[in-house]
Amino acid sequence: MNSPVNTDRPALAKIVATVGPASDSPEIIGRLIEEGVSVFRLNFSHGSLDEHEVTLGVIREAAQHAGRPVAVMGDLPGPKIRVGKVPGDGIMLSPGDTVFIGGTDNNAVRNDNGVVLPCTYVGAVEDVDPGQRVLINDGAIRMLSVDRLDEKQAEQVGVAGNALQCAVTTGGLVTSGKGINLPDCEVSAPAVSERDWACVQWAVKHGIDYLAMSFVRRPEEIIELRKYLDGVCSLNFGTDQSGEGSKIPIIAKIEKPQALDRIEQIIEAADAIMVARGDLGVEMDLALVPVIQKQLIDLAGQWGKPCIVATQMLETMIHNSSPTRAEVSDVANAIFDGADAVMLSAETAMGDHPSLVVSMMHRIIAASESRIRQLLPVNKPQTKLIERRIQNAAISHGAWRIAQDIKASLVVCWSETGHTARLLSQNEFGIPIVAFSSSKRQTQRMALLRGVVPIRATPPGDGSISEWELMVEAQILGNGWARKGDAIVMVAGDPVGQSRTSKHLAIHHLGTSRSDQS
Repeated sequence: MNSPVNTDRPALAKIVATVGPASDSPEIIGRLIEEGVSVFRLNFSHGSLDEHEVTLGVIREAAQHAGRPVAVMGDLPGPKIRVGKVPGDGIMLSPGDTVFIGGTDNNAVRNDNGVVLPCTYVGAVEDVDPGQRVLINDGAIRMLSVDRLDEKQAEQVGVAGNALQCAVTTGGLVTSGKGINLPDCEVSAPAVSERDWACVQWAVKHGIDYLAMSFVRRPEEIIELRKYLDGVCSLNFGTDQSGEGSKIPIIAKIEKPQALDRIEQIIEAADAIMVARGDLGVEMDLALVPVIQKQLIDLAGQWGKPCIVATQMLETMIHNSSPTRAEVSDVANAIFDGADAVMLSAETAMGDHPSLVVSMMHRIIAASESRIRQLLPVNKPQTKLIERRIQNAAISHGAWRIAQDIKASLVVCWSETGHTARLLSQNEFGIPIVAFSSSKRQTQRMALLRGVVPIRATPPGDGSISEWELMVEAQILGNGWARKGDAIVMVAGDPVGQSRTSKHLAIHHLGTSRSDQS
């Protein structure tokens, strides 16, 4: 058996933490950064935009105080369907009960005909066919659609407007705001709601680093949002050297079965994906979720896109001071699968000890990565990009081979737009990737990328590789990230600091001159 794993080494996979009432103070935000959070998630499903603005200010100030780039992700609510207002402590449903689902102008009530439940999505009546499932509260309550009722029929059973008649198969308590899932039908609601568009405009105005798009079903939905962002961001912020503008990258949340039918096109259209296992586990056979998680992580890597694994990773730590063994294994397996980041939701948003849960997640990641380093290195090249002869994908794959052969301590790149850093991060070097850029926005976004240590710096005045080497040596040796004589792999355009230039790939030994290395 190999030597014990080392949990003291900094983790390469990143931690995403959701901010909420338990973690929105300057003190807690600062502590979470110290414990290892690289990305903070603002959940637009909760709280007002004014409240999020205050939180964003706290995060930016804490990151500046910590002296490290931190990304902020805005999570759009999407077409989430919910139960309307239910009076009192709720209504108990039992197997065999008849339930009529109508619009929000109805009152939740039990009458002689059954139970009337208001729903925030009026299109449910038209979308759901008889025999299809209707699930409430993450599938705890299960019903089958029996019939659609027109206005006249609905009026006879006490419902205003059209109604969907359902039969309860698994009962439970229904309370206000509980989520409704319609796993068997194609929901016709637009992917971006009116509330979403308001959040998108706010995100652009306030410089959010990533936007997570909920309930993605088709690549066209991502393309629609991207077209809007391209226009608005370029208008507000101009264009960068690549000519692509300062558009906000889009993270596609995979939580609908329909998304899996066109998953490769969705990954190609998005900038990253999130395996949102909550709704995915409700709408699909739960036993398939771990298999789908592994497939999605692998596919994202083939396309050179980051993948975040989310939902209930350390759920019991909302109140407990330690996780279950199963939760620890869950986080570890995501790292072994190659996840770029793992996400905490309620654990940090409303948990009793958010900094403790981040510390625990960091330890699990570090222990898993320590074990991975003991195994034979396995490269997973970005095959979809290499097939298309994308030059940077081939260079990043070559850099991995060189790093393994010379046992490099670090990979260093100049990545003005973050593109090179992203492709390098997908090659599972097993060592840190120090990525330089003069762009504050891009260094913040690079905080999501596995293994990447973003550094904001001004390019050498003459753009020469030799001047950049001096910058690299000062940064690495000054921070104690490596020692004199260590080999590193360097990747940059020539001249340094400019996009879309020919790539320079070199081996450099720290503390030695070029003549010594020749």
